[in-house]
Amino acid sequence: MDNNKTLKIENLSIAFGGLKAVDNLSFSINKGEIYGLIGPNGAGKTTVFNCITQFYRPDEGKVFFTKNDGSVVDLVGKKTHDIIKLGLVRTFQNVELIQELSLLENLLVGAHIEFETGIIAQALRLKKAVKEEEKLRKKAINILKFLQLEDKINELSSGQPYGVLKKIELGRTLMSHPTMIILDEPAAGLNDTETRNLAELIKAIREEYKCNVLLVEHDMRLVMDICDRICAINFGKKLAEGTPEEIQSNKEVQEAYLGKEE
Repeated sequence: MDNNKTLKIENLSIAFGGLKAVDNLSFSINKGEIYGLIGPNGAGKTTVFNCITQFYRPDEGKVFFTKNDGSVVDLVGKKTHDIIKLGLVRTFQNVELIQELSLLENLLVGAHIEFETGIIAQALRLKKAVKEEEKLRKKAINILKFLQLEDKINELSSGQPYGVLKKIELGRTLMSHPTMIILDEPAAGLNDTETRNLAELIKAIREEYKCNVLLVEHDMRLVMDICDRICAINFGKKLAEGTPEEIQSNKEVQEAYLGKEE
């Protein structure tokens, strides 16, 4: 794979029963890019995400990913929980935070793969475990400062504004030192102001943490504002790929969203 690529999808296909949800799809994401995957409802976007992260095993195709150490691995066949260790993390359409924990504690939950000491060492509060926990705690506090939530560090997740919860979910992905973050509908449920703030935050994450972003989103203003390139799909097939301007002017994409004129 080209050294300039972080992710490369080759001829990805998966069917459920007789229905092809993803059909011979190929695209690649350059290092440093914010890349959008768009399409009408039912186009297969989330299925593509699930194939990349191995929630689903594709029937055909390859998913090449450049790890933190620069080596390339085919994700197909890997265990889902091992994908995170390779440097690829994702969020979900619904916020998945533990309401009874503080914002800081929710970030530390996202650091579980970073712990090198075992459960027994942690339970016994051995010196190495305590030192490791303190290091990750400092990392979480720095992320909360980056998110401009340092004044809420010890507040419970329960009762927080939805925009704050979305920020914490993003912050939790940063705890695992990702090479790429996959965002599934991050603007869902946000108002216009929160969406604008989210756009700035995603761009800041790319700059500050030097990681790629793969974005699925229905809010076209957000997509067109932050994505360097976009892949449009329908019925699991690629319609077009290009810059936001190229996608906006593409007739096939317009027809997929607006319908074909008689």
